[in-house]
Amino acid sequence: MIRINQLKLKPDHTKKQLQQAIAQQLKVSEHQILEYDIVKRSIDARKKPDIYFQYTIDVSLENEIQFLKKNKNPQIVKSEKISYLFPDQGSIPLKEPPIVVGSGPAGLFCAYQLAQAGYHPILLERGDDVTKRKQVVDNFWEEGTLDLESNVSFGEGGAGTFSDGKLNTLVKDKNGRNHQVLKLFVQHGAPEEILYESKPHIGTDVLIHVVENIRNSICAMCGNVHFRSKVSDFIIEGNQICGVITADGTIYKSQVVVLAIGHSARDTFVLLQEKNVIMEAKSFAIGFRVEHPQALINLNQYGNHYYQLPTAPYKLTAQTEEGRGVYSFCMCPGGYVVNASTEEHRLAINGMSYSKRDGENANSAIIIAVDQKDFDEQGNLSSLRFQERIEEKAFQLAKGKIPVQKFSDFYEQVMNQPYEYHNTKLQIEELQLLQHLKPQTKGAFEFSNLSELLPKHLNQAFIKAMLKFDHILPGFAHDDVLVLGIESRTSSPVRIIRDENKEANIRGLYPCGEGAGYAGGIMSAAMDGLIIAETIATKYQVF
Repeated sequence: MIRINQLKLKPDHTKKQLQQAIAQQLKVSEHQILEYDIVKRSIDARKKPDIYFQYTIDVSLENEIQFLKKNKNPQIVKSEKISYLFPDQGSIPLKEPPIVVGSGPAGLFCAYQLAQAGYHPILLERGDDVTKRKQVVDNFWEEGTLDLESNVSFGEGGAGTFSDGKLNTLVKDKNGRNHQVLKLFVQHGAPEEILYESKPHIGTDVLIHVVENIRNSICAMCGNVHFRSKVSDFIIEGNQICGVITADGTIYKSQVVVLAIGHSARDTFVLLQEKNVIMEAKSFAIGFRVEHPQALINLNQYGNHYYQLPTAPYKLTAQTEEGRGVYSFCMCPGGYVVNASTEEHRLAINGMSYSKRDGENANSAIIIAVDQKDFDEQGNLSSLRFQERIEEKAFQLAKGKIPVQKFSDFYEQVMNQPYEYHNTKLQIEELQLLQHLKPQTKGAFEFSNLSELLPKHLNQAFIKAMLKFDHILPGFAHDDVLVLGIESRTSSPVRIIRDENKEANIRGLYPCGEGAGYAGGIMSAAMDGLIIAETIATKYQVF
């Protein structure tokens, strides 16, 4: 096929106009085009108000070799597609089916590929199936009753199920894994647009059904999925994993166990340390969520023609004078700030959007990088303990509700001086939007003094970054912007060490995904699940 790069059209273009533009770019008639695929579509808003959709298109023509020989346009090249290939099976016999612990993206996609290859995996999930889990989570947000095993982080689909459902990743895709994951999402009910959008997302309402469909496929391929099956112990003989024991006493034997436990499984991290599984404390980031009117973000990003375009996201990074990195994380256009707690007397928040992203507010975590020097203690679980202490403060601050504060009040309490907003680029319409801003949350909230949660130097880093971001997006650090806390589960606080064969120091134990410290987000976790499935298949024969 032939690839066209940087093909630009106005946002309101029709399918017919896209076909005409392809033919015009190639300088051929439309009937000479056999077929075409959209590889990528992004929004070019660098020269507002002139905004375009920018496409990368793969086209099939008659006599492609001759066409390419004559072609002199640098934006038209030969298309080099990468196809995902699952490896041939290895030679070591498996006595029992492989066990996958955790049904987040890493565990789910690992189990899917193993099931498709005929390994009959056993998938163990501590929480509920996704339908029951949604009921439990909705009840928590409405009534405040926390289920320690089935919540925003635990249960089928993992923490990503109640998020924005972002599917973009910075992982380089040399083996076609990224596209394979996206294809599987589409095959199980996700919109086809995720295959080519530059910033694809599903939304929690659609993702719930997609996750259920993937599980049904695993079962149809002779995989076994068990819910409310928390792994409470590992069976280890010598230096070899031999199986697991669940909380109800059920024993599952296997010489292969995939550990896809997610970033919030603190009790499992403690258990692994007791079992002498080698881990290390990992740097991560912590901070607050900020809420703005979504219309303000749309106006900043797209200008007055934003109504023609999808809800606008943003991505921001800054470095303070002290060298501290601060950046936006898990930005949720038209989304909600949600109570994502998993433990009694500890509070953590996250962001979530539905597929239409039609909520009134935008929210994003603004997080500060922290490492060993920021923690009060040393050791493999020092990052974890740091998270716990901050979350305990957050719970106490608003008695279990989500603590909220206006940015100007936060500034004054941290900096001990009045806050004066100086950005004059805001229009009257934008100022009115900010003055009417109200928290958009899932779970009760209460106005509180958030400056008490983090050490002063981290609070100051957050403020300095917010002021920098205001120069990029006017209104970002306005007095009435809302700050909510605490965003503490940005990534796993530990890394479970694995060798070149992807195994832990216990043979047959395969740390996988975000909880193990090898991914960050739905896509990279799912791709790591594929990597572990490939690794197992390369070594072992089908059960």
